[in-house]
Amino acid sequence: MSQSHALSDDQVAGELRKMTAFIRQEALEKGREIQLKADEEFAIEKSKLVRQETAAIDTQYEKKFKQAAMSQQITRSTLANRTRLRVLSSRQDLLDDLFQKARGEISNIASKDAKKYQAVLQALILEGLYALNEANVDVRGRKKDKDAINKAIGEAEKEFKKTVGKEVKVNLNEDESLPDDNAGGVVIVGGQGKIEINNTFEERLRLLEIDALPVVRETLFGKNVNRRFHD
Repeated sequence: MSQSHALSDDQVAGELRKMTAFIRQEALEKGREIQLKADEEFAIEKSKLVRQETAAIDTQYEKKFKQAAMSQQITRSTLANRTRLRVLSSRQDLLDDLFQKARGEISNIASKDAKKYQAVLQALILEGLYALNEANVDVRGRKKDKDAINKAIGEAEKEFKKTVGKEVKVNLNEDESLPDDNAGGVVIVGGQGKIEINNTFEERLRLLEIDALPVVRETLFGKNVNRRFHD
């Protein structure tokens, strides 16, 4: 049986130092592991936070950019529409002025050249006679044009007989005269008063305005590149 020997104080102190050094070393290594792990977790969280903040900033910027782009688009569209409306309004004013001047000119036809006016009345009456093709027709005109209309009626009756080969009686209806402020011309009535052909200057100009407006607009302002269909 072996005999154990008690450790001396120096040996005990040496063993304690070894144990203390070992524990300290273990603690240091453990501390380094904890620090490394903490640093890794911090780096991960930091990177995650940076990505989240970057994404939030990008999203906010994209949203504001889209809002700004939409606002600019709306502004441009609004300005374009306002400009277009102003241009259209100016063009319409010019056209209205053009036809208004034409109305003023036709109002002076009767007073400027009586012979020419009578020839125009004859042509207007004759046009109505051809359209109605009836034996008896009434004509309405201005009171101050009575003499010119009667002369025009006589010539129109002769021309109708010569062209169509049959008689026609045209009566001037003085009970239903056209207003004195009318520009001139006549209204031819047939079908026992049921059919009226408005051959006054104002009506003919109105029809001319409708028919000629596209051509006049193109002549003044050029072709409309956005127009898909043409008359």
